[in-house]
Formats: sequence, structure tokens, C-alpha cells
Amino acid sequence: MTVNELDFRKLRVDQVGSLVGPGSLLDAIRRYRRGEPGDAKLRDADLRAVRDEAVRHVLRTQENIGFPILSDGELRRGNFQDSFAAAVSGYDIPTGTEDFSLQQLNPQPYSRSEQDFGGPGPAILTRRPAIRRLQLVHNVPLEEYRFASGATNRPIKTTLIGPDRVTQRFDLERSRGVYQDLDEFVADVVAIQRRMIAELVDAGCRYIQIDAPGYTAYVDRVSLERMRSRGEDPDQNLCRSIAADNAVIAGFEGVTFGIHICRGNPRTLDPKTGMVVPQWHREGHYDAIAERLFGELKHDRLLLEYDSERAGSFAPLRFVQKNAVAVLGIVSTKNAEVETMETLKRRIEEASRYLPLAQLAISPQCGFGSADPDRATLTEDEQWRKLERLIQTAAQVWR
Repeated sequence: MTVNELDFRKLRVDQVGSLVGPGSLLDAIRRYRRGEPGDAKLRDADLRAVRDEAVRHVLRTQENIGFPILSDGELRRGNFQDSFAAAVSGYDIPTGTEDFSLQQLNPQPYSRSEQDFGGPGPAILTRRPAIRRLQLVHNVPLEEYRFASGATNRPIKTTLIGPDRVTQRFDLERSRGVYQDLDEFVADVVAIQRRMIAELVDAGCRYIQIDAPGYTAYVDRVSLERMRSRGEDPDQNLCRSIAADNAVIAGFEGVTFGIHICRGNPRTLDPKTGMVVPQWHREGHYDAIAERLFGELKHDRLLLEYDSERAGSFAPLRFVQKNAVAVLGIVSTKNAEVETMETLKRRIEEASRYLPLAQLAISPQCGFGSADPDRATLTEDEQWRKLERLIQTAAQVWR
């Protein structure tokens, strides 16, 4: 059955982004990137065919478990930020960055883990300057949506990186010959993203998620110090980003917009147990920015990470607007243990003290997958069991 726009707003379970793909995809990416001994590297067309079949696989599985809104799991992307980085021209991209995914990160469990944002690498993954004004050359989410929607008769959501992250990963000082200031750059980003969304809407997409992992930088001491060291005013940055996010989605009637806010999704293996365990990019509770962020963003659904103590309490939910839904990311993608229904119901009850049950929904805290097949993720089976637990819990809580 086709799900209409009103149903999207009222979905009680949601999926945030990436999914763990089948082993065939992971093997193909390894061969494509490095080549295996005695085996030639895959061509672009070969890898695309494997990605396409992996998307069909995860769509079928989501259908089989009864998930109400489907996603292609971002399996046709090299990185979730490719939704913008691979869609535009104008950045100064150094040669030899194709193996950026092999960069070694901090292997220490339960700790902060970040790549070198200031080093050479692709746009958005690293802070790149512009050598000319950005232009849309390839609407990546549109291509993904067309493929996925053609492979199922169920509704498809798609994801697009938001202007806050794009701006945080822009090197203004080395771009002064192109952009006078950040306001001028953000205006171009907003215009490009509005065109991308308009094309998605014309193609039939009615649920679009904006990924905004950078907002937690405004509560993170390390990130705030980096902004100030560049001569930036964090308060001005936050104000600009909220206005930009609202401008991106303004005027698209009949479309549901979600915005995903998290603290980063790195994982590693515990050397003692061999189990997947959490890492993160940001630290800090929502409290310091909740009144502005939750009260001013005009998105229909706020997808919020709430799987660890780094998020703090549910008290900031009191700032969520009356026409919005807070999607609680209370199922972790960073450990294999399937949360009990009792635990999830208790967490929902805690949140309902600050926001009515009618304005709540549940989801994983972030995506399950990874652009790098050699980085730690849960297994496919663990992933599907966690998504099934979300469905079971929502059926009992909201009946």
C-alpha cells in the first residue's frame, strides 16, 4: 500500500541511513579499491552492478520484515557525504585521494575517533577550498531514488547531507578569490540543494532526510575550539546553519522532511572480546543548543541520537515544536546486543514526560553501514534483528 504524506509524519519507526550490505558487496569494494592477490580490480561498471544488486537485496529484506519506509541503505555511495560532494563541481580536490578510506583511525575502544579533516582528501570528508563557484553536475540522491523506487512498489526515503556540514568542511581562507564570505558560499549551497530536492520531488519522492551531523559540534569543546581558532564565531555559525537548513526545505508542499543529528558513527573492535564497540566524533549534551535548534528548525521529524550518556537526558525534548515529531535513536548501531523491548519501552516512557507520545517515534541512533568494508560494523543478521525489535516495540507502544 502506498504511504501518503500524512503517514510519513506519523511513522513510529524510522531508519536513519546506511545499512550493512551483503558480503558480495563488501568483497567487491575491496577488490575495486585495492585489488586482491591474483585478481584484477573491478571496473566501475562491475562495481555498479554489484551495488545495484545489493540495493535490491536490502529492499527485499526491509519488505520481508515489514519496515514501513524503505531505504537503499546508501549502498550506491562511497560515503554518506557523497550526496553533495559527488554532486557538485568547483572544489579543489588533490590527486591521489582515492584511497582516503584507508586512512588509519584511532583503534581505541570507547573513545573519540576522527580522521584528519585538514589533510588532503575528498570534499566534505576534508576541508577543501573552492577554485570556482559550486555547480550541480550530478544529482546523486535523485539517481539513487530512481533506481530504488523502480525496484519496489513501497515508498522510499532518501538522504542528503545538510548545509551545516558542507559549510564546516569548507576552507574559506583559501577560497577568497571565489567566495567573499561564508554567507555567499552558503547561499550557493542552499540554491544547489533546493534544486536537488525539487528534482527529487518531481520524481515522486515524498520523504527526504537531511543529515546534519555537525550540529553537535556546537556542544563539543574540541570542535568549538577549532572554530574559534579559524576566527569563526560559533554562535554566528549556528544561526547561519539553522537559517540555511530552513531555507533548503521551504515551500515544498506535500513533502515530509526529517533532520538527523548525531555525534558521529565510528566503531571499532574490542581487542579483548572481538566484539563491535562504540567510538564517537563529538561529546556534549543537547541542552546548550536545544532551545534554538529544536525550537527553530522547521523539519517535520527530528531524528536524534539517544543511545548513550553523551546525549544527556530527554529534558531538551520540551523545546520540540508542537507540529514536529522527535524520533528517538535508542537502538545502537555500535554493539551487537539486541535491545530488549522492556528497555526500549522504558526509554520511550521517560521521553514522554517531556513530549507527548503522539510526538515520539523510534529508530537506530545512526546508520548501520560503513563506506569502508574493512571497518567494524554489525553483521547483516544483527542489523535486521535490531530493526525488527523496533517494529515490535512500536506495535506495542502505539498500537
